[in-house]
Amino acid sequence: MRTRLTDLLGVEHPVMLAGMGGVSYHALVAAVSEAGGFGCLGASTMSSPQMVDEIRAVRDRTTRPFGVDLLTAMPDRLLDDVAALVREGASVFVAGLGIPCDAIEHCHAHGVLVASMCGKVRHAVAAVEAGCDLVIAQGTEAGGHTGLVATLPLVPQVVDAVAGRVPVVAAGGIVDGRGLAAARVLGADGVWVGTRFIATPEARSAPGYKDALLRATDDATVISRAYSGKPMRVLRNRWTEHHEQHPDEVARFPAQLGASIGAGAFHLGADETATGVDPEREGYPAGQGVGALHDLVPAGELVARFVAEADAALAALRD
Repeated sequence: MRTRLTDLLGVEHPVMLAGMGGVSYHALVAAVSEAGGFGCLGASTMSSPQMVDEIRAVRDRTTRPFGVDLLTAMPDRLLDDVAALVREGASVFVAGLGIPCDAIEHCHAHGVLVASMCGKVRHAVAAVEAGCDLVIAQGTEAGGHTGLVATLPLVPQVVDAVAGRVPVVAAGGIVDGRGLAAARVLGADGVWVGTRFIATPEARSAPGYKDALLRATDDATVISRAYSGKPMRVLRNRWTEHHEQHPDEVARFPAQLGASIGAGAFHLGADETATGVDPEREGYPAGQGVGALHDLVPAGELVARFVAEADAALAALRD
């Protein structure tokens, strides 16, 4: 399935691994890239030295392109980290929660592409005008930090606004090849997939995270500020319900992030060996497609499934 996105990124399949903080580490990233998709490290939960180690670990496992996702909402280290990802060989810098105006010129000077996460049409337009090479239109169905506009109305509006200039990638609630087929019909050039890739053997996760995803139903998520201070879609539990009832206890970002970590309610970035994790308090980001997850599937196999299922779905429409 060749698209403008595959041509731009230099990959075989228009399936991008979301750069999920605490989940998208080198094993998962390399597996997706080796399978012909595009892997992306989630560096928001990593220290700068750890990010460099993870980039090198990916490079040890694959020669194929991959990217690094950083939060522009944490500007104190952004430019240094961008310089490091450029130096270490990543091919794309993905900017979450903002447009990295100061970093774009440096990336382009060294042949590195810049992608921007967008939850509104005006965000996508601003990203393109700032020089971003592709935009990821993420609907509110997505797990983690998310906006208010749903994927189905958002993607075609972003396509109409900017697709004549850059590729558009659809995100939010996409868990199989039918989602990829739908994204293509809406005019997107590929998909950005998060929650489905958490339920893989290669994904890093805090204790209980994968099991919680496989148990979840379609209505198991809620958008809450209880973990970071910004709207984040997570699995509903006692922690989210308490903060829904006591909104005065929720601080702004990043103070609330520090508060939830300090309270032992957010172990994002920890692995299965971590202790003291209570699923009824823990922050487990997940999108609304979580109810469709029933088993762990190797990441490389998922990439192949996405493309095969999308091809079948599009062929069925033509028939």
